[in-house]
Amino acid sequence: MSTRLPAVTVVGSINLDIIATTARIPSPGETVGGGTLTQQAGGKGANQAVAAARLGGSARMIGAVGDDAQGRLMLDALSGAGVDTADVAVLDGDTTGTALIVVDRDGENQIVVCPGANAEFSLEGVEFGPDETVLCQLEVGLPVVLEAARRSSGYFVLNAAPAMDLPAELLERCDLVIVNETEYELIPALAEAKLVAVTYGKDGSAIFENGRKAAEAPASTVTVANTVGAGDAFCAALVMALRSGLGYTRALAVANAVGADAVEDPSSQPELAQLNHYVERTAAAAVSAR
Repeated sequence: MSTRLPAVTVVGSINLDIIATTARIPSPGETVGGGTLTQQAGGKGANQAVAAARLGGSARMIGAVGDDAQGRLMLDALSGAGVDTADVAVLDGDTTGTALIVVDRDGENQIVVCPGANAEFSLEGVEFGPDETVLCQLEVGLPVVLEAARRSSGYFVLNAAPAMDLPAELLERCDLVIVNETEYELIPALAEAKLVAVTYGKDGSAIFENGRKAAEAPASTVTVANTVGAGDAFCAALVMALRSGLGYTRALAVANAVGADAVEDPSSQPELAQLNHYVERTAAAAVSAR
């Protein structure tokens, strides 16, 4: 594994997360009382950029916020985590994206996203270097993701969430696609993709090459506080582990360990150790399991 961690550029969403924590998630038409309300920085793109920075990588965020108090808070949160925000646009007249989240006592959640500025920004004036790893999701407009895929010449990763039909051009450009098991089922074209990582929650994760399972790794048993940021932390960790030279199985194990730490943290942008900590931890676990 290389001791120099890769530079990761995230093109994606920046949201204010408004989170209601309750004993259980309401059924349709039902009101559940006794909740606790919190607000924090979020958005799949911002979560992944923050995770990459906290894991010790060089992280750059490309996205947009509104010209409002929430947008300023989101920029402060990104900068405070060590993310380069020079290419985050502040759009006059737009509101900052907002996610309304309900989390139950087991950490399961339901989310409604109001995109705001996330739906309006472009890549005009943004440049990608040949050595940059570019990580996108689908909480921003598909045309922006396609443009990023066309303009970046380095390693290109798509976290295909939320699930939707993907243009063949985009899938062919992806060096890696990351999804959860539900998204994998909802996007049949992924069965033919070059390289796909699939997360299975408590059942771990796997990598498929051209539709055939190439590696898998089990999950750790943890106490779940919040699953909102776990998938994003997994994405950042897997990309950094693979780009640092780890093989598929080791990279999955490292990403699973990062995801496990993330679900134990109630924040959408959890505190994380450096990537090498998880590399060493999973190596020790592998030795003890023999």
